[in-house]
Amino acid sequence: MVKELPVIYLQAAACTGCAVSLLNTASPTIKNVLIDQIVPGVHINLRFHPVVMAAPGDIAIEVMEDTAKQKKDGYLLVVDGAVPMATDAVYGAVGERNGKPVTMLERVIELARDALAVIALGSCAAFGGIAAAKPNPTGCQPVSKALAAKGIKKPLINIPGCPPHPDWFVGTVAGIILKGLPGADDLDDFLRPKAFYGKLIHENCTRRASFDEGKFAKKFGDEGCLYELGCKGPITYADCPLRKWNSGTNWVIGAGAPCNGCTQPEFPDQTAPFYEKLVDVELPVVGAYWANKEAK
Repeated sequence: MVKELPVIYLQAAACTGCAVSLLNTASPTIKNVLIDQIVPGVHINLRFHPVVMAAPGDIAIEVMEDTAKQKKDGYLLVVDGAVPMATDAVYGAVGERNGKPVTMLERVIELARDALAVIALGSCAAFGGIAAAKPNPTGCQPVSKALAAKGIKKPLINIPGCPPHPDWFVGTVAGIILKGLPGADDLDDFLRPKAFYGKLIHENCTRRASFDEGKFAKKFGDEGCLYELGCKGPITYADCPLRKWNSGTNWVIGAGAPCNGCTQPEFPDQTAPFYEKLVDVELPVVGAYWANKEAK
């Protein structure tokens, strides 16, 4: 018998970029994820996903609601996008009930209450992101604050990124299937999996040697570290330099652009302007990382 892990993928205040990134997963492919056993004996059953499911309207909503009832405490809720907390459903609704729109907030709370765990996918869901940037007329909040405001306590995993790398999500789900929900030691202070967010971009950056040597690019296209041009790699946790994007083809700094810190809770309000140098930030010095490693 093959065990199924039901998944409800709910989109709130989002741009669909996170969903598109996930659909471009390379190894395994999205076909493998949705059809095959992601690990022997376990199959992911994606019950609801507004971008890829064939069913429309009420039929799709019915599947989502039935999953919550029939698989109580046994399904994984994935929330993509921040949660509008402003009045009524004027800033976003997911389906209707009794002829009236159901707010994104209501859907998140209802589905989280009966979920096994919640994954906040993307920076908007994890930390508010662009959707919650100033002046934030929608009152958008990250999933964690929306749940806390309604007294919902469920295991929560944040997978930030604008968008997140598909490996970060697929790897997290595979880990849940293989080992169960991550423990406190598996997550950092912002509930991000340390396996993907355990190191600074700066530590593994391909231009780190230029930083240590004091060789800084003065304009885009120059060789050297991009710190002077606004790179947020020294304060950003993610494995982009090692994992790269588009099937390992390249990554932002490899393409000559500075990191904008999109996996951080400060993104975008406090990491902007994106092309201006960081100020009042304590930066690593030459050899400090390795000295600390040896001391441990």
